[in-house]
Amino acid sequence: MVDVSQHDLVPDHSVVDEDDLEAVLTEYDIKKTDLPKIKRTDKALPDDAEVGDVVRIERDSRTTDTAVVYRLVVE
Repeated sequence: MVDVSQHDLVPDHSVVDEDDLEAVLTEYDIKKTDLPKIKRTDKALPDDAEVGDVVRIERDSRTTDTAVVYRLVVE
């Protein structure tokens, strides 16, 4: 079986630690539940991602080289 998370077209996904999460939430003046959601069953998520975690996704971008987005892991 193919490991989708290792495919070249899948952007890097990493679980955000609590200190970094607080900085992000403060910067955007939002709550964790205001973030877009991603299902726990998404094959691109790291194995250590659990429901309630926030995942940082880094994509290649034509305009900014790297685009960073955050998603809240849900059931």
